[in-house]
Amino acid sequence: MMLVDSHCHLDRLDLTAYQGNLDAALEGARQRGVGRFLCIGISADNAAAVRELAHRHADVYCSVGVHPLDVAPDDAPLLDWLLQALDDPRVVAIGETGLDYHYQSAEACGALQQESFRLHLEASRQTGKPVIVHTREARADTLALLREADLPQAGVLHCFTEDWAMARAALDLGYYISLSGIVTFRNAEQLREVARQVPADRLLIETDSPYLAPVPHRGRPNLPEYVRDVAGFLAQLRGVSLETLAEQTTANFQRLFPLAV
Repeated sequence: MMLVDSHCHLDRLDLTAYQGNLDAALEGARQRGVGRFLCIGISADNAAAVRELAHRHADVYCSVGVHPLDVAPDDAPLLDWLLQALDDPRVVAIGETGLDYHYQSAEACGALQQESFRLHLEASRQTGKPVIVHTREARADTLALLREADLPQAGVLHCFTEDWAMARAALDLGYYISLSGIVTFRNAEQLREVARQVPADRLLIETDSPYLAPVPHRGRPNLPEYVRDVAGFLAQLRGVSLETLAEQTTANFQRLFPLAV
C-alpha cells in the first residue's frame, strides 16, 4: 500500500518530534506507507528551498508559485519568473495560486490576486504543468477565472473546504478535489458530505502540513505521516478499505502529476 501526501510544506515543518531532523520526519512518514510527497511553493523566496528538497530526496517533488496572500504589487515580471522556475524536472506543478478574500475583501485585494492567478494559469497553459488552486471565500471569482482559462490539462483545488455545488462545478471543469485533515474536524459535516460524493477517480489527499493536523492529532503541528489518518478517515466515510482508498488516490496523483514518477 502506498499513500501520497499531495500537498505539504516540508520547508516549514515543526520538527520538534524528530529533534529538528527532516530526514527522520520523512522516514517516519515512509514507515506509515507514504511513498511520495509534493512540497509546495508559496513565493519566490521559498522556490529555491522546495526545489532543493525535491532534488535531495527521490520521493519528494515540488511546485513553484506565489500564494495569493503573498502576492505583492511589484510582482510585474511574475510570468517570466514562473516560466524560468518551472524549467526543472523536479517541479511538477504550478502553485499554490488562487484567491483568498478571508483577510481582505475582494475590493481591497481582488484585482491584484486575480491578475496573479491569471498569470499562473497562463504559465500552466504554456508548460502543460497542472495548477494547484487555493480558494477561500472567493467561490465565484475562482470558478470564473478557471472557466476563462479553459486549460487543456487538469489541476486541483487543494485543501478543499467549500460546498458540493462548488466541488461539482470544479469537477465539471476537469479539476480534482483534495481533502485535508479538516474533513476530520467535528464541525466539518458539510465537507464530509462533499467527501462522500467526489468521484473515486478525482479525489486526492493531503496534510497541508504543518497546518491543520487531523483528529486525533489536533492541537499538534501537522506532519506528512498524518496523511494516513486522513486516508483512514475518508476510507471509513466512503465505505471502502484503506488499501482501496490509497490505491485510488495514488493513481489519481500519478494521473494528475505525470512528471512525479
